[in-house]
Amino acid sequence: MTTPSSPPVADDPPLDQGLGQRAAAVLVFGSSAAVLVVEIVALRLLAPYLGLTLETSTLVIGIALTAIALGSWLGGRVADQVDPHRLIGPALGVSGVVVALTPLLLRTTAEWAAPALLLVAAGTLLVPGALLSAVTPLVTKLRLTSLAETGTVVGRLSGVGTFGAIVGTVLTGFVLISRLPVSSILIGLGALLVIGSVLVGWRARRWRRASAVALAAVVAGSLATAFAPGGCDAETRYHCARIVADPERATGRTLVLDGLRHSYVDVEDPTYLRFGYVRAFASVVDTAFPAGDPLAAHHIGGGGLTFPRYLAAARPETRSLVSEIDGGVVRIDREQLNLGASSGIDVRVEDARLGLKRLETDSRDLVVGDAFGGVSVPWHLTTTEALRDVHRALKKDGLYAANVIDHGRLAFARAQVATLAEVFEHVAVIGAPVDIGLDPTGTPLGGNMVLLASDRPFDAPAIQEALDTRETDWRIATGDTVTAWTGDATVLTDDHAPVDQLLQPHPVRTAR
Repeated sequence: MTTPSSPPVADDPPLDQGLGQRAAAVLVFGSSAAVLVVEIVALRLLAPYLGLTLETSTLVIGIALTAIALGSWLGGRVADQVDPHRLIGPALGVSGVVVALTPLLLRTTAEWAAPALLLVAAGTLLVPGALLSAVTPLVTKLRLTSLAETGTVVGRLSGVGTFGAIVGTVLTGFVLISRLPVSSILIGLGALLVIGSVLVGWRARRWRRASAVALAAVVAGSLATAFAPGGCDAETRYHCARIVADPERATGRTLVLDGLRHSYVDVEDPTYLRFGYVRAFASVVDTAFPAGDPLAAHHIGGGGLTFPRYLAAARPETRSLVSEIDGGVVRIDREQLNLGASSGIDVRVEDARLGLKRLETDSRDLVVGDAFGGVSVPWHLTTTEALRDVHRALKKDGLYAANVIDHGRLAFARAQVATLAEVFEHVAVIGAPVDIGLDPTGTPLGGNMVLLASDRPFDAPAIQEALDTRETDWRIATGDTVTAWTGDATVLTDDHAPVDQLLQPHPVRTAR
């Protein structure tokens, strides 16, 4: 008489589900890394259209985290109902197609259907993010061959996934973006994901046909991306950069970073100043210092180096030290904007806050602030601590001049003036009369303004005469007018500098 065998226990998974430990690690590592690559590159794709602001970063990170949470939950739930073998390949394949098509979809939408950009951006992040995040619970299900090893398997794969995310982050931020266009990164990643899906699901004939379609979609998307609107002449570590020739001036060039005009340079005549705020800089400096005298100047932010070039031409033997964080922009200055023709300009690729700390005390006649991330001055350059470094580097009668952009209530501009007043004895504001309190009957329009700070008083009538001579419609405000205009504005510190929240961008992204 045979003894019947014990019935299987429902909670016990089969002993061999056909996925080796190495294969499981590769799948989890690769899918986790891919999620972070997509997230970081998405920020670069959206910056020309939404700006590189705290809000944009928060939006992208929030969508990515939502995708990870959704994918992990759904992947685990589906893994208990469907054979995971049937799902991993399609998850990788569909993700690859969406990732490869992302540059084409986002740039085309931004140019031709801008109101739908956020919706399309959310989709291109959510779909691959959720599908790739589902890979980990699917693989975990296949590796759970014994309940006694549950903790070991789950812990190992969780650690591998986290390590993959770290590698994806570091590789993208330090290597890929500095060497490859973002479209190439995403198309290449999409192709790798589709190839991975083919290898995982090769034994399934249906999936072979689907893989061929996926590969064809990736190839078609890569070709179409080359003709999509919104491309760059060069992608630097921080920007999508283009050089636009001036149709009305043969030697005029505009440096466009992330869709915004940052600098206008006449490559043959550095004394030609197109933008109003640069003419304001020149008006102030020409008034504050004897004509032709060389200066020791430091420039926070470089861009096209328009003003350092002007100083070199108008004041021979002037020594300008420039802190420019983006080495790619400096390369463009040298290769396309004739930087080599200017003498006395020393450009250092560095964060300007660190550059300020390196300046010797009482070493500069002039410090010029013209650094932007999108339309916002980087917050760490706006605080009392940063401005104390400016003050320390300036000589007793030295001058600080800064370009800022704000709209609406001008809350950021007022906060920056209040912060300057904490550090310097005298502060002045140059801008449109309606924006700086000289025309109380009008409604502020916003845009560029130039803020001045020094321990010596300003010769406002002389500066105004120089502004008029340079054909600007700007006015200078000093003394009680500035105090009343500033009101009880926030003083910015390293501990609290909500620049992105104070700043109100223009409803339509205009060039500055």
